[in-house]
Order: sequence, then C-alpha cells, then structure tokens
Amino acid sequence: MPRAFSALLLASLLGPSSLACAASAESALAELPDAPQPQIPVTTSNTTAPCPAKSSAESTTGTDTVATPCSPRPTINWYSRFINGPQVKPLTPKEKARLAVHNVLDPFNGLTILAEAGISVGADAHSPYGPGMAGFGRHVGVSFTQDLTGEFLCTFLIPSVMHQDPHYHRMPNAPIPRRVRHAITQVFWTQGDNGQGMLNYADLVGAAASDEINNLYVPHRETNLPATTERWGIGIATAPIDNFVSEFLPDVARHIHVQVVVIQRIINQVAKTDSPSQP
Repeated sequence: MPRAFSALLLASLLGPSSLACAASAESALAELPDAPQPQIPVTTSNTTAPCPAKSSAESTTGTDTVATPCSPRPTINWYSRFINGPQVKPLTPKEKARLAVHNVLDPFNGLTILAEAGISVGADAHSPYGPGMAGFGRHVGVSFTQDLTGEFLCTFLIPSVMHQDPHYHRMPNAPIPRRVRHAITQVFWTQGDNGQGMLNYADLVGAAASDEINNLYVPHRETNLPATTERWGIGIATAPIDNFVSEFLPDVARHIHVQVVVIQRIINQVAKTDSPSQP
C-alpha cells in the first residue's frame, strides 16, 4: 500500500508538468519551419551567353526566369554586292525599282560622287560648274541626277518592260579567259527574267536614252548627234570595266583580305565621266 500510495502521489505531482512539456513540445514543433526542399539547378544545353535585353527572348517557368541564348551575329560580307546572280526567281518590277533605289542610295556611290566632284572642281577652277563650294555643289547635283537617271532607265524601266534581269552574273568557277569574255559579252548579251539569253537593252538602249536626258541639264555640253553618238560609244566601250571589277574583285579581296569595295565605284565613276550612266 505505501508503495502504491507513493506511486500515485508521484504521478499526481508529475502529471501537470508532463502535460505542460508535451504542449510546449507541440507548440515548438508548430513554430519550426518546414524542412527545406531540394533545389534543382536550371541548366541549358546551350552555353551561349544570354541576351542582355529582357523581352520576348525570355521565357518564365514557375518562379525561375530563363533567358533564351542569343544567336550569333551574322558576319558582314562586304562583297555581297558583286555576287548578285543568277536569281532563284525573276525580279518583279517592284523589286527592280527597289534595286535601283538601293544603288542610288548606296553609301559608296555617294562617297564616290563627292570625291569625284571635289577632285574635278579642285583641279579646274574654271570648269563649267565654277570654283569653290558653289561649283562643288553644282557638280554633285549634276552627277547625282545622272546616276538617278541611269538607274531609273537601266535598272528599273527598261528591264521591267523588256523582262530583263538587271544583274551582272558572275562565273567564279570558270577559267579566267572565259570570265574575261563573259564580262565583255554581257554588255551586249545578258540574261532575261526567264533565264534565257537576250540582248542587253538596258546597256544598249538605256545608255543612249540616258545620254539624251543628260543633254537637258549638264552644263556646257555638246548636244548634237555626232557628240551624243560619240559619248554613247565611249560608254559602251568602257562598260566592261564595271563588269571586270564585279567579276574579279571578290576573288582578289578574298586573297588579300582587305575591304576595297569602294574601288568598284571609283573605277566605274572614272570610266563613265561625262558618259551615260550605267547600272
């Protein structure tokens, strides 16, 4: 009995403390944060640096934002202007007009006009354009108008009417003598929109029409028929120079690794000084 009484007394004394400890333990467990979840690192198979701009190039997945890798920037081909044929499909009149505008607004074309006008006025202060900046401005205006007229007739209008491809078509894999003959004969015989050979109306007819229009505004110019015929002949005779540059300059540049695209416009401009504009 005493032993039972002692046990009962001990239970009565420890009971509240045990209950309090249990409650404290439960409250402590309730206050503890949840066990951390394992984090799965986000990896991409492409190691390219992500795009710096956060726009549509980013895709959001849950709480993680993953930037789409940038594609490599295309390498500029400074000689793509010469590699312009044959076409996969014929150019429409709208595309030929766009090509003419592109040729007129070509930065190298503008640079050549400015350089040629500066040299001409600086070398001859008594030229028909006059001395100084006024003469330089008149020379630039006339040269730009000549170029605009030639591109309109020889790149857009005549090729659209006659269904002619206005491009020069290179033969990079042919022997050099064959390429030389090809550059010369393309002045007279070129390619149509249908891929078949045809007369080069843009050069033969367009050069004559362009020269007649130039007679209306080029200062101090002989406008009679013999003088016009002579200028037309000089223009046709020097037209292969532009074709030679277009045919061989990419090959030369590929070996010497220099950017000499402006040579094409300089040689062409010198060759056709005071002669009908060629595309």
